[in-house]
Amino acid sequence: MYYTERDEERSLKIKRDSSLPEEPYRTHWSRDYARLIHSPSFRRLQGKTQLFPGQESDFFRNRLTHSQEVAQISKSIANKLNYDLEQKKQDYEIDPTLAEFAGLAHDLGHPPFGHLGERALNKKMIDSGGFEGNAQTLRILTKLEKKHEIESKRSGIDADGIDKRVGLNLTFRSLASILKYDKKIHYDTNIGEKDFNKLKPIKGYYESEENIVKEIKDYVTGVKDYSGEFKTIECQIMDISDDIAYSTFDLEDAFKVGFLEPLDLIAAPDNIIENVTKKINRNLNLNKKQDDIKEIILNIIREYFLPYPIEIERGVHLSDNEKIDLFLSAVGIAKNISKNIASNGYLRAPFTSKLVGRFTRNVDIDEINKTIPALSTIKINPDILLEIEVLKNFTYESQVLSPKVKIVEYRGEEIVSAIFDTLNDNKGFELLPPDIRIIYDSVKRKEDKKRVISDFIAGMTDSYALEFYSRLKTVNPQTIFKPF
Repeated sequence: MYYTERDEERSLKIKRDSSLPEEPYRTHWSRDYARLIHSPSFRRLQGKTQLFPGQESDFFRNRLTHSQEVAQISKSIANKLNYDLEQKKQDYEIDPTLAEFAGLAHDLGHPPFGHLGERALNKKMIDSGGFEGNAQTLRILTKLEKKHEIESKRSGIDADGIDKRVGLNLTFRSLASILKYDKKIHYDTNIGEKDFNKLKPIKGYYESEENIVKEIKDYVTGVKDYSGEFKTIECQIMDISDDIAYSTFDLEDAFKVGFLEPLDLIAAPDNIIENVTKKINRNLNLNKKQDDIKEIILNIIREYFLPYPIEIERGVHLSDNEKIDLFLSAVGIAKNISKNIASNGYLRAPFTSKLVGRFTRNVDIDEINKTIPALSTIKINPDILLEIEVLKNFTYESQVLSPKVKIVEYRGEEIVSAIFDTLNDNKGFELLPPDIRIIYDSVKRKEDKKRVISDFIAGMTDSYALEFYSRLKTVNPQTIFKPF
């Protein structure tokens, strides 16, 4: 919103190649978008799990298709907000390309095997700054991707061990669009074993990117050493779009595979509803009861089942046996409809589409920050936000935490841990690919060497990690002639 020359400054003072022709037909953010699309990190998202393992079916969404859906929703919201601003004669505008960029980039830092892969790397890196997906995304965009040849030889690390890499060399405003958590990650390295086993990644950015974050904030706000709350409007749009996509499309995957039907949402076990209620009350600072959550779920899918409660109500003057027969008949019809919605794409797709459309239409401008327009805020109808949170947390409790998914994730956590231990042990670094080995040899501190190993593993797809692990541990490893 309201873009200035400051927003167009390069992230690490590396300017555009002056030999390239001027391109007045596209913005700097369009160019950043192109650099992201063509990056290896973005392509590798197709091999990383979203909810269900991709090798099980070609229908399931992966991190790449999820990111594309988040980007589409982000762009739609930006267009919707621009329309609202125009109708109100406001002289502000959101760049839809930048909102789309944020959606495409937001999951770059996810390691293989989902959140348990993230937890495994975090435990291994606990004494070296930890590991977290959002922090890794910023590191990929500002350091790990290779776009510019730099003065520090091939590794990008100078003789003093200083990291000179610039990643995709993006604008500050593009980098700000993925900075969801303005907090430097720090762990107490004296944590006890009991607490260590329960440890979850802290959301934020690594100490290694602290100076970059400061530059982002200073340039985007125009205030030196800016210390206020920082979350740009594009980042806010991406954040709510991610929740919308997760709450609807992941649920659609669960319907398609037969793990859930719409009726299962109404008849969910008490422990799932209890956990969903607790999380919603904590996240939104509410005091909802379990019956409130059940009513919200019922409201979401009521249109598919509305005629049947009416018919039962009309039978109040029937005999008890007739009432039971009518009830059982209605239940049977409702069950068939529920099964059809889950299994029939012509019913399943509109169900998802209506939810996404309703959620998107209820996002509005909250406040325009006239001093720092980038920090203007959005809002969403509280009732709609509650629906999104209910579906998001229901999917998490019923699917992500289910044994069928946990078994896969548990295996993934074991694989990630084993690879890290091997590469970090004695001369395990000699197993690193040549380009990664150069960087490993160039850094000086132990924690920096561990970070190089972590970067390498985090960039793996699920299948790459599995094959790498099989070479290390199985009796029938992959052929040595297959390159990594």
